[in-house]
Amino acid sequence: MTAQTAKTASRCACGSMAVRQVNQFILSDELWWDSEFSCRACGTHLCGHAGPGTAPDDVREALLTAHGPVRLRLAGPVPSLVPAMKVLRESAATSLSQARELAQDLSQEGLAGTLPEMEFLKARLQLRGIHTTIDR
Repeated sequence: MTAQTAKTASRCACGSMAVRQVNQFILSDELWWDSEFSCRACGTHLCGHAGPGTAPDDVREALLTAHGPVRLRLAGPVPSLVPAMKVLRESAATSLSQARELAQDLSQEGLAGTLPEMEFLKARLQLRGIHTTIDR
């Protein structure tokens, strides 16, 4: 299972410094993320979110800061970017023009993101016969 975790400092309602842990992973062919908050001072422990979907910017930024981005690229030339555009539209709920731009990026410098995000896209692209590589 491809997963990444990051911990950040966060202020608790009790005034103490607490820990927020964020995770992103692939589960049952879906991209999931979760967020947990715990404070040793007062014993508070909360689950902020657990489920499939696109991680919010603060979660992505914490993961990218902790692990750095990876880059997904086409493994070789493809006859058409249309299948890649379909995958990008389905996976990221993008417009047609955004999917076209992302597919062009995929064929040139590649798409950058978290490891779970790029592994998720790689698996989806593979189902459409599009081979990619991930540069870490």
